[in-house]
Amino acid sequence: MIKCITCGAEYGLEEIIYTCKECGSILEITCKPDVSRDIFDCRKSTMWKYKEFMPVDESRIISLQEGGTPFIKCNKLGDQLGVKLYIKVEGSNPTGSFKDRGMSVGITKAMELGVNTVGCASTGNTSASLAAYAARAGLRCIVILPSGKVALGKLAQAMFHGAEVISVEGNFDEALEVITSLALDGKLYLLNSVNPFRLEGQKSIGFEIVDDLGWRSPDRIILPVGNAGNISAIWKGVREFYEADFINDLPRMTGIQAEGAAPITNAVRRGAYDIIPVENPETVATAIRIGAPVSALKALRAIYDSDGLSETVTDDEILYSQKLLARSEGIGVEPASAASIAGLRKLVENGEIDKGEEIVCVVTGHLLKDPNTAINACKEPINVEANVEALSRVLKGL
Repeated sequence: MIKCITCGAEYGLEEIIYTCKECGSILEITCKPDVSRDIFDCRKSTMWKYKEFMPVDESRIISLQEGGTPFIKCNKLGDQLGVKLYIKVEGSNPTGSFKDRGMSVGITKAMELGVNTVGCASTGNTSASLAAYAARAGLRCIVILPSGKVALGKLAQAMFHGAEVISVEGNFDEALEVITSLALDGKLYLLNSVNPFRLEGQKSIGFEIVDDLGWRSPDRIILPVGNAGNISAIWKGVREFYEADFINDLPRMTGIQAEGAAPITNAVRRGAYDIIPVENPETVATAIRIGAPVSALKALRAIYDSDGLSETVTDDEILYSQKLLARSEGIGVEPASAASIAGLRKLVENGEIDKGEEIVCVVTGHLLKDPNTAINACKEPINVEANVEALSRVLKGL
C-alpha cells in the first residue's frame, strides 16, 4: 500500500497520488514480502534480482538491465584516509546514473496505470533517464529544465531519446512546481522523486551493497544529496533487508551537500525535521543544485534514525576529489558524485569518521555526464611535431 510518512493515511497501489490528501506530506510504499534470501541465488545481477521487493507487476517490467553496478574496493584511497573503502559505481547504469533504477520501476508503474504521457523536472540526470525509459515503453515524455543550468551531456541524452524538452526561466524548484501542477491536472504522470514508486527502484542500491558485502552492512554509507530521495531510498532498502532478517546490522547514513545548496545539512545542524529552502542554490555540481528538496523529511529521518551525519563541501573540494578519484582509482564521476568523496575526506580530517571504519561511497553519475567541467579541470594537450625527437624532448621536460 501507499502510506503517508507523517499522518499514516493509506492509499491503494492503483491510485495516482503524489502527496497525502489528508496532511499534504510525502508518501512511501510499504513492501514486506515473506521470502528467504536464498531466492536471490543464481539470478542475473540486475536490480530485478530482488523483484519480490518491488511493488509492481513483474509481467509488465520495463527494463534496460539497470542495477548490478560495480562495487569496487579502493585500497589506495582507503589507505590514504585510514578507512576500508568501497565505491558503488552508479554511473555504470544504462544512461549513466542511479536514476535508471527508479525510472525502471516508475515507468513500469506508468504502464500498469495505463497512462500515455510521463514527465519530470530535472537538473539533468532524471531527464536523461526518463527519456530513455519512456522511449523503451513507447510513452510520450515531457521534460522541464531550468534554463542554462543543465550539463550538456545530460541535455543531449534527453533530446536524443525523443523527449519534448522545455526550458523555463528559473531554477529546479520552480521547474518542479510548474510540472507538478500539470501532473495534478492529469496532463501527465509525474516521475520526480516525489513519486514514491521512483524510490522503490532506487532502494535496490541498498540491497546490492549488503549483498556485495556478503550479507552484512558496512559501518557507513556516504552519498551526495540533492533532491534527497536517494539517501532515504537506500536507507529504506537496507532497512527492509534488516527487517527480513537478511542482515544483522544497519549502516550510518551520511549525506553530503554543496555549500551553496545545503538545506538538509543546515537542518541537521539545527537538529530540525524541517528545512529552510535555499532561494538561489549554486554549485558546480549541477545534479545537487537544489534548494528545496521534496524528499527532505525522508532524508532527515534516514540520517537521524541511523545515527548518521550530514556535511557540506566546497566546489573546490568537489573538483579536487573528482580528479583524485579518477587518478588514484580509475573511477570517473561527474562533480555531484565526487561530493561523497570530498565529504569522506572532510569527515576523516575532522575526526567525525573513525580510522578503520568500513565505508561505502555511492558515486551517482558518470564522468561524461558533464564533460565540459572535466575538460576545464585539465590542462590542454601539448602540441608537438610528429617526430620522435620532438616527442622525446617534451617527455624529458615533463
